[in-house]
Amino acid sequence: MDWLIEPLRYSFMQTAILAAVLVGATCATIGVYVVLRRMAFIGDALAHTALPGLVVAYLNGWNLFGGAVVAGLLTALGIGWLSRREEVREDTAIGILFTGMFALGILLISTTRSFRDLTHILFGNILGVTTSDLLLIGIVTVITLVALVAFHKEFELTSFDPIHAEVIGLRADRLRYLLLILLSLTVVTSIQVVGVVLTSAMLVTPAATAALLTNRLPRMMLIAALIAIASGVIGLYISFYQNVASGAAIVLVATVCFGLAWVVRIIKSRMAAKTIPA
Repeated sequence: MDWLIEPLRYSFMQTAILAAVLVGATCATIGVYVVLRRMAFIGDALAHTALPGLVVAYLNGWNLFGGAVVAGLLTALGIGWLSRREEVREDTAIGILFTGMFALGILLISTTRSFRDLTHILFGNILGVTTSDLLLIGIVTVITLVALVAFHKEFELTSFDPIHAEVIGLRADRLRYLLLILLSLTVVTSIQVVGVVLTSAMLVTPAATAALLTNRLPRMMLIAALIAIASGVIGLYISFYQNVASGAAIVLVATVCFGLAWVVRIIKSRMAAKTIPA
């Protein structure tokens, strides 16, 4: 059991594991709606469009989390506002803001002395999460999960049958804005753990894995959260013992889980097909 206890003797590993648990649970839960609504690209877009906010905060000595939050919220609201107009489709609005904001971030990075200064933003640094960062992550986790529980029925109905939701009086556009805001907060939090490049995977992969195993939404969220948390913990242990990038290790573990779930789904489908009488 020494190999299991050894990493826990270090305070930075304790903080990292707790951060991975919080971020994993939040990403996986809201990621189910991302998968169901076919919004996978928006998670990637929000992760990249937070970059200019991070760079501006870095250059001015401000809190990086605050800068990313501002950029993420502006992008989420901008996507919602542009896609409300019939002239611009949602995927077009995402593409425009995604490329424009990311290009702005790269332009701002080029004004620094070295690209290495912001490497942790691109690839994450979960082992460098501080107590204050952990507190912010915890606050965002509570806000996001409480909102998802409070509006569970509304989000579920607008995800599966938006027309019926409009008929019974639900404002699907307002719920969509709320989901975009929660998603942007979740993405910004995840950036500190796995970075801009890998945040989209933490949103999509655990939720997609759970979708292969069940069709019931609450169970799907629970399975996705467990997969994300397990991926975070296992990835950190791999990073500790093999001396590899922690963010990449976490995402690769989640990817392996998806591959296993896909194989199980294929086997079950073939077995079911054989039991059907000709």
